[in-house]
Amino acid sequence: MNWEQLLSLKRFGDTEKRLRKLQDETRLGFEVDYDRIIFSSAFRMLQDKTQVVPMPINVGSSRDFVHTRLTHSLEVSVVGRSLGRIAGKRILEKYPHLNTELGYQFNDFGAIVAAASLSHDIGNPPFGHSGEKAIGTFFESGPGAQYQSELTAKEYQDLVDFEGNANGLKLLTESRNGVEGGLRLSYATLGAFMKYPKESLPKKPTTHISDKKFGFFQSEKAIFSDVVQELGLKKKEDALGTRYFRHPLTYLVEAADDICYTIIDFEDGINLGFISEDYALEYFIKLVKDTINTSKYNQMTSMRDRLSYLRALAINTLINDAIRVFDENESAILKGDFEVALLDKSKYEAQIDDIISLSISNIYQSNEVIEKELAGYKIIADILEVVTNSLMNTKNGKANNYDKLVVKSLPEEIQNFENSTYRLLLNSACYVASLPDSAAVHLHNKIMGRQL
Repeated sequence: MNWEQLLSLKRFGDTEKRLRKLQDETRLGFEVDYDRIIFSSAFRMLQDKTQVVPMPINVGSSRDFVHTRLTHSLEVSVVGRSLGRIAGKRILEKYPHLNTELGYQFNDFGAIVAAASLSHDIGNPPFGHSGEKAIGTFFESGPGAQYQSELTAKEYQDLVDFEGNANGLKLLTESRNGVEGGLRLSYATLGAFMKYPKESLPKKPTTHISDKKFGFFQSEKAIFSDVVQELGLKKKEDALGTRYFRHPLTYLVEAADDICYTIIDFEDGINLGFISEDYALEYFIKLVKDTINTSKYNQMTSMRDRLSYLRALAINTLINDAIRVFDENESAILKGDFEVALLDKSKYEAQIDDIISLSISNIYQSNEVIEKELAGYKIIADILEVVTNSLMNTKNGKANNYDKLVVKSLPEEIQNFENSTYRLLLNSACYVASLPDSAAVHLHNKIMGRQL
């Protein structure tokens, strides 16, 4: 892979090449990507989607510091911007023609990584990652399993392994009436967004990080192919499905996410009382012991101030280390030979693992989180059953009055009964995935007759 192709400014529908040196510096194309994402309705929906700890509908002061998908995504984009800028400066030093001949600046790398980071969770369902599993379970062993015979193996796998990353690409690129190409982001940003540039089958064919999950539904195969060809992503030549190696900047997007959820989920757990302050501060100090100003730290009397100081040091420490790993392995990454996440090669791996282990036992497996996931499974399954039944009955000419009422309540874009069974089912799953937590609860109450 080469950086000139990887930094493509092409957008869906372009007929002429966009040259970096001709860009308006006050409205740079990669920065336009960020603006389009942040003003999109799909991004705004993240304000009411669970990150880890569920947010009550009526938020009190005790929950003000709990992160949602939206606040998490904003923080990941800030970290991603820093990672991209630092990496970009080093890449331009290594390949000076990108600047002198083509006009690329180090800020371009920061803008690409920031935009991709901002959208990294945009396709995630309500109720955290359990939402993905709930949708998959509905189609694998629930009422949705009845449709398997009407689908190809890959179409069915798209549903039983419903993936927020693939749904994110769908949201960013899907054409609608009068809106061709979705948000029409630059292909460089779309490439950096795609953590897993493969289809749903075969499942985990290798241990390479890019094969861990999948990144596009069969419905987006055409736009996926256009993006990877334009960017010159390296194809995996082993006849095991459509699979490519990652865009190099994807490693930085992933690192930004890893840094934020490792440090900030941990901080949420401390603020919520799931992890004792003294115990937690010990873990943080182990991570930042080389940079902490002990005198300054000891003057802080507020727990929140101490946490804020240690969090900033921890994030900065991990940013610098991620850049070190990226810089040392840039050639291997371009060849597709770097098989793990950047933080997996961190010199702070032991400290990171300790923090994550404590978060798993005290936060992710807490009663509050488990109860949220249990409720989410039931809510998603019930909504999916009603929606898929009504759409399929209508498609097959068997709709009753209830089905007609349900269909009228759905967004117009999923009421196309000329669509295949696969498209109708996928659109049903994506519709449920788009619902914020409170909207899913509200809709479920309506369906169950608990609320008028």
